[in-house]
Order: sequence, then structure tokens, then C-alpha cells
Amino acid sequence: MHRFLDWMTLSGQQPEILPAQFRELRRQVPLLYALLMVNAGAVSFTHYGLAPEYLTIWLPLPLFIICSVRAVAWLRRSADAVSPEEALYQLRRTLFLSGVLALAYVTWSLTLDSYGGPLERGHVALFIAITVVGCIFCLMNLPQAALLVMALVTVPYIVYYSRLDLTVFHAISMNIFLVSLVLIQVLFNGHKAFTNVIQAQRALAQKQQETERLSEENAILAHTDVLTGLPNRRHFFSALQKRIQDASSTHTSFAVGVLDLDRFKPVNDTYGHHFGDLLLAEAGDRLKGLVSSGTRLQISRLGGDEFGMIIEAPAEDLEALGQAICDIIATPYEIEGIFVRIGCSCGLAVFPDAGRTVHELFDRSDYALYNSKTGRRGQATLYSVEHERQIRSDRAIESALQGADLEEEFEVFLQPILDLQKGSITGFEALARWHSPLLGQVPPDQFIPQAERSGLMRRLTISLFGKALAAMSQLPPHLSLSFNLSAHDITSKETVLSLLALLGRSSIQPHRLIFEITETAVMRSYESAEQSMRLLRQTGARLALDDFGTGYSSLGYLHRLPIDRVKIDKSFVSGINDPSGQGIVSSIIALCRSMSLDCVVEGIEIEAQRDRLHSLGCRYIQGYLIARPMPAREAAAWLEHTDYHQPAARQGVVSLPLN
Repeated sequence: MHRFLDWMTLSGQQPEILPAQFRELRRQVPLLYALLMVNAGAVSFTHYGLAPEYLTIWLPLPLFIICSVRAVAWLRRSADAVSPEEALYQLRRTLFLSGVLALAYVTWSLTLDSYGGPLERGHVALFIAITVVGCIFCLMNLPQAALLVMALVTVPYIVYYSRLDLTVFHAISMNIFLVSLVLIQVLFNGHKAFTNVIQAQRALAQKQQETERLSEENAILAHTDVLTGLPNRRHFFSALQKRIQDASSTHTSFAVGVLDLDRFKPVNDTYGHHFGDLLLAEAGDRLKGLVSSGTRLQISRLGGDEFGMIIEAPAEDLEALGQAICDIIATPYEIEGIFVRIGCSCGLAVFPDAGRTVHELFDRSDYALYNSKTGRRGQATLYSVEHERQIRSDRAIESALQGADLEEEFEVFLQPILDLQKGSITGFEALARWHSPLLGQVPPDQFIPQAERSGLMRRLTISLFGKALAAMSQLPPHLSLSFNLSAHDITSKETVLSLLALLGRSSIQPHRLIFEITETAVMRSYESAEQSMRLLRQTGARLALDDFGTGYSSLGYLHRLPIDRVKIDKSFVSGINDPSGQGIVSSIIALCRSMSLDCVVEGIEIEAQRDRLHSLGCRYIQGYLIARPMPAREAAAWLEHTDYHQPAARQGVVSLPLN
């Protein structure tokens, strides 16, 4: 009984069903009121003059007014955003009014049955039958009200006609009762189907919402870098494309920036990838702090230790903003009890001055970053007209390289290296020279980077190595050959194997070779570089670390790499007569001596520098003071006429820097 009462009062109804019931009743209830008024009007008309006026006019009139007002109220009510609570209130109100009106109409109609003849009495029976059937159908979506109406109408109807001594009315009343029961069952079946549809729609909507939620999460994940929590490369380029479209339509400007962490590679190699990941995450947190501080700045991680920026700031403030970001990244880090310090370089390009497409803007900002990394490390560089001219020059060099005849256009020049203790030439450094028919003489520091970018480095290295071996075969056998490998070469096992194959086919003994590797080349990919170096060492060749002191973790590489020689960069020689400069060079020489490493100082141009190095205990020097670079074919003749002696059993060095 309790469950039935809960059902009749809509207490146990599912909240999601209530608004749907209300929306359906909004269309059906006005029709129900119209049905009542039409049927009641017809009965009043047929009984007018036979029954008292209060039964045919004055009593039906209030019922007509109530039905009209309720019908208009239902039509004016909006069902678009009704809440379950509001729907429940309206449904309970409808249930109550259905009972009241059912009692009123059945009482009125049975009272009229006392007046008139058989036809009028038949009309009353028909009125009750049609009305109850119509009410059941109109209240199909509120079965509680339909059941209540049927009970309040058919029960008094059956009781009333069962007391009459007329068999036909007994049959009519039972017929109406049985039909009503069937209709109620049909109503329940229809309502159940209606409920199932609503529940299925709700389940489908929930599934769609879940799908949309998962899709949004996947979209967020697809555009988010997992390590740092910053937007990723895909998001950056998508946002950049949209910003270009907006700026083009509004004729506004903005800037694109590329950040690259300096010295991250050696830190990652020294402390491990887990430490490197923690360092990147901390750097990402600092960058996120900049974004959340109100700066009109979007920052994304492009990959590795590179980050992209979209900046909304005046052009005159860009370099200062970029430098401030670099300084924030360069602040020391404490990770797992270890203090480390890295740097940050930045390249910036302004839309539309530097470019109007994603490709142009990113390339220009990346080129500005390259200039920061090579000449202004740790600083921000804004792409300028000078950079544009340099790009055109680089493109011309790259184009000429693509069509160059490597055997005809490239040549090896040799520069001697002097043993100060014995006063003899110990070898040569071979310098690559390119005379292009299109561009003329092109310096190595211009064509080597282009060869690496265009994928020609391997071919160029093999060609130059072959020329260097040929030049070495024309020199006395006590001299050795030192060959400088680029970053691309030392990290390419295929290139190293090709060089060793060339060496094997030549008459040069492997122990006469010293392969020089710059510290920057090792930093690019330490694992690959170390593997290649050990492969070279296994043949009997020696290894040298070139441009020592220009990198960031040279002491660490001295201990970890299988090297035999160190070459001090010429930038230290200019201050050799100053106390500070002399102290640095003296310390490096002493360090090499303690580690049993040969030490060669480059860039010696005056006798004072030579004498100072000799007093510091330096053994090997090279530079213009000894001799300028000469074509390989002239080296043998130069040796015959030089003032430096050539000990018969002395080994020397010929080295080929490609950068």
C-alpha cells in the first residue's frame, strides 16, 4: 500500500522522467480540456428545457471557465528549461485537478440523467463513456491521473446504473468498465515504453557526454606536454596559425620566440635522464609562472630542451622581455640536493615584418636563436634585416653546395705544428678550402654549417679525408695526420666506418692519425660520440679534444673521453701576456701534463706569445708565426726549406678542422 501511495503521489518517480512527462502533457492537457468542454456543452444543449437551468447553464459555466483558464495556462507555459522540481509540482497539481474535475463532471452528468427521455439518458451514458476514454488517452503520460479519473468516473457510474432496473444500462456500465480496464493496461504499456525511451535517451546522452569528455581529455592530452604540463608542439603551431589569421584580419602584430636551454645536454649526460627530466619540469614550472603572472604570453614545449612562445608585446620591448625570460631560466636549480646552473638563449621574430606564415615566422625565430647560440649565448636576439641578408647568403651557399663538384672545388691546405722543445715540425693541420665557381672563396665557418643542414656533411667529410690522406702520403713518414670530425660525423657510425675503410685502403698507418672532435660535437649526443670515438681508438688512431675551453664542461670530458691530446683555442692566446690570461693557459697546460695529455696552443702570431708559452712549459704551438696555411702540394717543398729541423724518428700531426 505504501508503494502504491508513493506511486500515486509521484514520490518515487525518476527525476529525469518528470520534465519529459511535463513536456508531453503540455501538448495533451489543453486537448483534454477542449474535449470536456465540447462534450459537456453537447449534453447541456440536449437537456436544455428538460432540466433546470442551473444544471444546463449555471452549474456547467464555472466548469467551462476553469477548463478554459487551465487550457490557456498550459499553452502559455514553456517546457524548454523546466526543472525536475518544477515539473513534479505541475504534475501533482494536474493530478489533483484531474480528480476534482472528474468528480464534478460525473456528479453533474449523473444528476442530469434524471431528466429527459431514453435518448437523453443514452446521451449521458455516451458522454461519460467518451469522456473517460478521451481522458485516459490524453493523460497517457501521467498514468496516475488517468487511473484516478477512471476510478472516480466509472465506479460511481457503475454503482448508479446498477441500481436502475434497466438491463441495457447494466450492460453499458459494465462495457465501459471493461473497456476502461483494457485502456488502462494499454496506457501502462505505452507509459512503460515512453519511460524506456526517455531512459535510453538519457543513457545515450550520458554516453555522448562521456564520449565528449573523453574526447576533450584526449584533445587536452594531445596538446599537452606530459613532462612539463605546458602545451606541446602541436598546440603551439595550431595556436600560431590561428594568431596569424587574427593578426592578418585585424592588422596587428605579435612575436614568435624560440627558447633553447644552454648546457642542458652535459647536465643530462652527467646526472642521468631522470635528473634531466626533473630539470625540464622545473624549467617548465618557471615558464608557467610567467604565463600565469598576467604576461600576454603563450609558452609551449616544442621537444627536448626547446620551447616556443607567442608574445603580445611592443616590438621595442621584445628583446628585454626575452632577456628577462632567459635570466629566469638561468637562475640556479636545486634538484634532489644537487645545485646546477644552465643557461637559456632566445630567438624572436615579429609578424608581419619577419614573415607572414607559420613556416616563415618559426624559421626566422629559429635563425635568431641560432645567432644567439653561436655568438650571443645566454641572450635574446631579435630577427633583423641583417639576419635576412645572412639567410639569403646561407641559401646561396646551400644551393651552390648542392651542385658543387666536391673533388674539383674543394682543396686541403696544411698549416704546420711546431715542437718547441725540439724546435722541429711535428705535423700539420689541414684546413678545408672551397672555391666555388658561383660564389668564389667561401670560408669553412660558412659552408660547414650549411653542409650539415643540407645533409651533405658525410659526402664532404669523406672527400676531404681522402684528399688529406693523399696529401699525407707525400710527406715524410714521421709526421702524423690529425683530422677534425664535425658533430654530424662523430655521431654517425656509418660515416666513421667509411673513414676507416678509406684509411684501410691507403698506405697511411692508423697510429699516424689523430681524429679531432670539438667539445660541442660531443655535447650534441654523448653516447653516440663516445661509441664512435672508441671505435676509432680500436684501430690504433689517437683522439684530440679541439677548441678546449670554449664549451661548458671541458674538465668532465677530459676525464670521461678516451682522448690523447688537447688543443687550446686561440681565443686564450690574445691575453697570454696578461696575468689572468696567462693563469688560465698555465692551468690548462699543467692539467694536461698531470693527465699525460699532449697540449697544442693555436693562433700563435708573434714571438712574444711563443716565448711566453715556452716559459710556461707548453710544447706544441701553431699559427701564422710558424707558417700560414699552404696548399698540400707545397708542404713538402716548405719542409725542405724551413729553418725548423726534422728529427728522423719524430711523429707529428696534420689536422683538418672543418669548422
